[in-house]
Amino acid sequence: MSGVLNTLWEGLSNALLMAWTVWWALVLGLAISAIVQAWAPREGVRDSLGGTGGRSLALAAGLGAASSSCSYAAVAIAKSLFQKGASAASALAFQFASTNLVVELGVIMWVLIGWQFTLAEFLGGLVLIAIMAALLRLFVSPALERQARRHAQAADDGHQHHSAATELPLRERLRTIDAWSDVAHNFRNDWAMLWKEVTLGFLLAGFIGLLGNDFLGALFLSHAPPALRLLENVVVGPVIAVLSFVCSVGNVPVAAVLWSGGISFGGVIAFIFADLIVVPIVLIYRKYYGRAFALRITALMFVTIVLAAALIDVLFAGAGLIPSARPTRAEVFGEIQLGYNLIANVLALVVFAALFALTRRRGARDPVCGMEVDRAKALQLADGERHGARHYFCSERCLRAFQDTSRNSIEVHAGRKPSRA
Repeated sequence: MSGVLNTLWEGLSNALLMAWTVWWALVLGLAISAIVQAWAPREGVRDSLGGTGGRSLALAAGLGAASSSCSYAAVAIAKSLFQKGASAASALAFQFASTNLVVELGVIMWVLIGWQFTLAEFLGGLVLIAIMAALLRLFVSPALERQARRHAQAADDGHQHHSAATELPLRERLRTIDAWSDVAHNFRNDWAMLWKEVTLGFLLAGFIGLLGNDFLGALFLSHAPPALRLLENVVVGPVIAVLSFVCSVGNVPVAAVLWSGGISFGGVIAFIFADLIVVPIVLIYRKYYGRAFALRITALMFVTIVLAAALIDVLFAGAGLIPSARPTRAEVFGEIQLGYNLIANVLALVVFAALFALTRRRGARDPVCGMEVDRAKALQLADGERHGARHYFCSERCLRAFQDTSRNSIEVHAGRKPSRA
């Protein structure tokens, strides 16, 4: 019994130490992401995503990079774009950019495993989009794309997390509490979407870190010819990601342990890329687009991930940018001590508390989707209070859903059959 408790404690300690190491980077990355989401101009972008050319893909990538890194949010927003006329190529480009070209992911990778991985992630994200666009028609025919769009337009039970927007000039935004409220609410909503994934990632990393390098090394070829080793690693990396169910920023702690345990540079990148093909997200694809389209885009993304990771590995090896030294477990998980990390973590805690306090002062929870919204900007019921309380909504969709639910509840209490919304 004591051995089990010691193992649990060691795994939890590893998880907490890693969280301590990257806390400031996580807060910084999500704060920058929240600022970009709130203040970046996006007018007219969606209307330009219907094609498959370079301009449409670049706009989709830019919109994705300015969004949250949450994989589930990226998939929901991509579905909304696809419903409204964006091409399959643009929707997938948005997903790849949202999960690979965002600031918070790069910052945490830099802190945990080095700037080379951050650079590889950003360059690899662009390579992913290019390869996906080139291979799309081998997997998805125009007829299947049209069928998937009809299916997506009929699938109305997903929810798009809308970004706040402001028309103030940048100088005024910096000193206006109203503009910072947009940032704070984006920050809080991103935390609400990501905290489970991030926590699971730290926990997995903590307990995987207890496994010896011999165990991890057995998962990857290390003494085979370079080409065979590279191919095996970039295939096994995504498989591990799929089996771990972790996605978004939560992948990075696990990637750090895998790198320490012997996986190749390209294998790490492939593992990080694979957050869009974990089992729960594939099931969401099926619900949004139908089985045939879901299976084909999953296969497309897997092939794209393997090819992009292999190409990045070859390019970085040729440029001499692959780190030669691997961190030990102690270096991966770090330790609590006086120094810059302590100061950075305290400052991050201040930023975190200030932004959350701003949402408590000005915010309310949407009763339909659970998002935090600014009361001064949220939609409200035309007739004011309902059930003795005033409600606030992030979108017309949530407002209509609440009205439909309330109307059906009233009809049931009156002894009538609920009307269909």
